[in-house]
Amino acid sequence: MSEDLKWSNYDFTKIPFDNLVQVGQRTLLYRDLFTVSWLLGRYCNYRCSYCWPYARSNTKDHRPTKLCLLTIDEIKKQARSNGFNSFHFSLSGGEPTFHPGYLDILKYLADDVPNTNYTSIHMTSNCSRPMEWFKQYVEYAKPFHRASITASLHTEHVCTKEQMQDFADKLILCQENDVQITINQVMVPEWFDRDWENALFFHEQGINVTLKPQSDPTASRVVDGYTDEQLKKLWNGMPQRAYTESKRKWQDRPKPSYDINPGIMGKNDASVPWHMQVEFTDKDGKKWYMDQAERFNAFNFNKFKGWSCNAGYQGIIIREPDGSVKRSYSCHDVPLGNIETGFQLFKNPVVCTTESCVSSADSKIPKRKILDLIDLNVAE
Repeated sequence: MSEDLKWSNYDFTKIPFDNLVQVGQRTLLYRDLFTVSWLLGRYCNYRCSYCWPYARSNTKDHRPTKLCLLTIDEIKKQARSNGFNSFHFSLSGGEPTFHPGYLDILKYLADDVPNTNYTSIHMTSNCSRPMEWFKQYVEYAKPFHRASITASLHTEHVCTKEQMQDFADKLILCQENDVQITINQVMVPEWFDRDWENALFFHEQGINVTLKPQSDPTASRVVDGYTDEQLKKLWNGMPQRAYTESKRKWQDRPKPSYDINPGIMGKNDASVPWHMQVEFTDKDGKKWYMDQAERFNAFNFNKFKGWSCNAGYQGIIIREPDGSVKRSYSCHDVPLGNIETGFQLFKNPVVCTTESCVSSADSKIPKRKILDLIDLNVAE
């Protein structure tokens, strides 16, 4: 295997994290994209020893499908009133595929694709469903402009070569049907060498692997115990590649019609490949790039208190078990509302009041360091 598949040619350690004044996922910086991260329920068929207690449940606590569909309508109505008509729905859990209406939700979203500039779907899944389920899924995913899966590899449950190959085969089927795939591999310090070998098993089959550092129980910092060599692999190892593009046998997705956001966020550099998903701007105006926000925590770059943030304005999260609608996973302020009793999006970016971002979904929402409040349309 060539070394360039293991290590990025772009050295992320060179990014001047202390001097950055803007950060965001490029699709959010430059498109009229509204993003929804939705925990469809906490039920999970796995019981991983390292899972946060609040993240899973043995009880199937799913909301009725009809309520989910009505919530989609309300989200789009409010987002469109703020000028957004492109949508990204990221569905997770628990294990989201056990929601009894999961495929019905995809169908409902697909039916509205012609009325949007762009619609993408994403799921974070342990991929324990059988191959037949994934054959259904790829058909439901075809009407969207983009579809992607973050496949969570849990080696307490997928531990033999046969189980890992079955895991890989389902993901390769998705790649062949133009679904972008990344395996999420939590790199536990004590198991690092074993986890690295597991990551290579998939990477050598042309499947992207995200090396995710283990967080402490507060999810605000990386745990201690990594060696210098291990940290180097977390910083620059396993760069994201265009593997799906090289494998797909079907490629007939609809063409998007983005509204590009000019002005305050600057201009997108089209020469930078889109798999460099995250863009940074330093105080001198120089642009820097990273392939995925999951690397932020490896650099302890997750503290944005006092910055202007688009969370709640350009994106929301929906949590269970209470159905609360929040601007992000990390924010400890009052929720925007509830899917049963109603919610209200922000009309503008707001100032971050939270000590640290606990999730990559939060970190990649566009943010600007407030240097001059007069020049920013920021709500206090």
